[in-house]
Amino acid sequence: MRELTFFLGLQVQQNKDGIFISQDKYVVEILKKFDFATVKTTSTPMEPNKALVKDEEADSMDVHLYRSMIGSLMYLTASRPDITFAICACARFQVTLKTSHLHAMKRIFRYLKGQPKLGLWYPRDSPFDLEAFSDSDYARASLDRKSTTGGCQFLGKRLISWQCKKQTIVANSTTKAEYVAAANCDSPVQPRWG
Repeated sequence: MRELTFFLGLQVQQNKDGIFISQDKYVVEILKKFDFATVKTTSTPMEPNKALVKDEEADSMDVHLYRSMIGSLMYLTASRPDITFAICACARFQVTLKTSHLHAMKRIFRYLKGQPKLGLWYPRDSPFDLEAFSDSDYARASLDRKSTTGGCQFLGKRLISWQCKKQTIVANSTTKAEYVAAANCDSPVQPRWG
């Protein structure tokens, strides 16, 4: 057997300093598939300080294209934790899709167009200290006022797990939302998005 270079859509580049895992070929494929190969780029996957809302007055959209986009992007989160939160937020509107949600989805693709080659770097020489980080966006979900928890775990300088999940409770303070986020970060490996 030769050195691993490609596995289930993940590109694996190994050298003496470590391993780099990416999906830039897949990014090019989905940009072509959804006709985003020649669009202007953006620097962030979501508009800062602008939460997605139910948007009752906007026009409804065809859900089939939107769901196809969500599915394609979910697969990409295997090597792209930078888009996980944005995809999680957009996925919540698959049933009540409006034009504003499709615009948010298109922004993720425009971000990918500008950043197609990002991935995960696992350096060979790194300590084995386990560190976990978490955060919460207190009551930002417009539909039910639940907070979203995000977290990641590092083994030394190696990112080994990341997640984005809506909390199951409605926190009545920022402190409680952060406490729930910290508790989730400390639990066994969580799904990457929810």
